[in-house]
Amino acid sequence: MKYRSSRGGVSGLGFRDAVKMGLATDGGLLIPHEIPDVSDKLASWTALTFQELATNIMAEYIDDIPVQELALLVDKSYVRFDHEKITPVVRVGDFHVLELFHGPTLAFKDIALQFLGNVFEYILEKEQGHLNILGATSGDTGSAAIEALRGKSNINIFILFPEGKTSPVQEAQMTTVLDANVFNIALEGSFDDCQSLMKTIFSDLSFKQEYELGAVNSVNWARVLAQIVYYFFAWYELGKPETFDVSVPTGNFGNIFAGYLAKRMGLPINKLILATNRNDILAGFFKTGVYQRGEVCFSESPAMDIQVSSNFERYLYYKLGGSGVKVSEFMAGFMQNGMARLDFNTRGFDESFQAGSADDAETLATIRDIFEQEDYLVDPHTAVGISVGNRFRTAEIPLLCLSTAHPAKFEDAISRAVPGLVPHHERLEALKGLPTRMEKMGAEVNLVQAFIRQHGLH
Repeated sequence: MKYRSSRGGVSGLGFRDAVKMGLATDGGLLIPHEIPDVSDKLASWTALTFQELATNIMAEYIDDIPVQELALLVDKSYVRFDHEKITPVVRVGDFHVLELFHGPTLAFKDIALQFLGNVFEYILEKEQGHLNILGATSGDTGSAAIEALRGKSNINIFILFPEGKTSPVQEAQMTTVLDANVFNIALEGSFDDCQSLMKTIFSDLSFKQEYELGAVNSVNWARVLAQIVYYFFAWYELGKPETFDVSVPTGNFGNIFAGYLAKRMGLPINKLILATNRNDILAGFFKTGVYQRGEVCFSESPAMDIQVSSNFERYLYYKLGGSGVKVSEFMAGFMQNGMARLDFNTRGFDESFQAGSADDAETLATIRDIFEQEDYLVDPHTAVGISVGNRFRTAEIPLLCLSTAHPAKFEDAISRAVPGLVPHHERLEALKGLPTRMEKMGAEVNLVQAFIRQHGLH
């Protein structure tokens, strides 16, 4: 399997080179040359563990890591999860929840980033190289990336996050990690400012090459690949229904894009229900064909407070017939005008998507209702997915809602939804009172580059 850029300037990369490159050198996102159809293998995968299933699915996309070594990387990636099934499915009332928060930082990002961290280490050992990892986070990605890479040799990690815009727990999960190879940078502004700055730095090719910059954000293909696995695993856990709907809370489009690929690979998903909060650029696109940036609205579900979705370009590539030229034109227009349009009538809109948004009042009401009716507590992001999922579910077809974080990470939102209830988790309790370290600076490219020059591997 080889990889190419969504904008057409890069092609023929192996998996290992695609992982190291992260963001394509032409500014696009790396995607596989083809999407494998695994329909004829589904029956033979029925009894596999999560790890075994992951190895089989990933091997469809990886031909430059021997399968036996890939299996070892996969096994190593999930030893710190606190559930034997890694991503268990639980029944809640008349729908099911896919719990993705059993990793070391209690967020779904662990599933991909624990794997990516081990892949990075594997590649660097094979090639005797080093990397400076640069990432941007609205909350969970940063802590998951840091937890995956802390203490690893030949890797330094720099995480950008919007000062004061992540939850206190999310900030603590990042800034209490004092390993010498970890650097947290709190920037003035929003997550979109952090993400835009990160992409600008990656676009500076001479700087990127000189400092061997790598990416852990969902722009890195390995992130998407690892996320495909739990869609298949959930289907088996549901009892292999003829079809099922999946509701996915999303801001950067990576989580639901993995589901889109799973569907194209042959998994019998009926509808992919895209759920956003008030920052509804994605929901707006799937309703109107207009991709239009607005002002970031800060909400009870902060990981989705995003107006520019970094993975959307991968989906756009497929909707524009695999034309790098058309993707480049669309993205250039969007960057210049803050808006671009896709004509559904001539492009053939993907009817398997439904999209909607839930505001903070709906989010908190959903948390309260699910708790009172089912004695099950969800975090605000999961609540967005449940609220929108129930709105668009198909009668008589099973509904699976993805749960992206443990509720204890959002104590304030939970207490507003259910007064007097304080969720706990021992991993978060252990953070209290620990020393912290971070660097504060303005959201300026030259400041961040200077910091990387000072502290990066070179």
